[in-house]
Amino acid sequence: MEPALHPMAAQHLPPFITAPGQTDVMMVITGVFLLVIIVTIGVLYFTLHSLPERLAHRTNQAQAGVVAVLCLIALFTHQHIFWIVAILLAFIRIPDFETPIRSISDSLERLAAPQAPAMAGAVAAPALDLPPAEVAEAVAPPAPADTEKREG
Repeated sequence: MEPALHPMAAQHLPPFITAPGQTDVMMVITGVFLLVIIVTIGVLYFTLHSLPERLAHRTNQAQAGVVAVLCLIALFTHQHIFWIVAILLAFIRIPDFETPIRSISDSLERLAAPQAPAMAGAVAAPALDLPPAEVAEAVAPPAPADTEKREG
């Protein structure tokens, strides 16, 4: 036989103990708190993993794509060396070799451009209704001077 509880004993129980058939409020609060903590830690983890990529894109560096790939590799393989290399690349500025070479190329194209219309104008002479023999004489370069005649 179990001893009967004193009628005053129920009043001294802690408030988180629920009666049978009632909702356990403490368990619901603990579950919500645990869910919030797990989501917060996950967001912090992904934010930390994307830090080098955001730094590289913010400064518009040429190696931003490489940094992004290294961050993804570090995320999926859990090899921290990839993340360390990514953050180092995000802070290092690689010199821009493409811009000076492109400038040189554009300058050379501009220098060569005035010669093209002169050649096009010489070829456009047949539009003047000249006979082909006269067009060939007009377009043909001048004959080189004989050096033997000058010497004698």
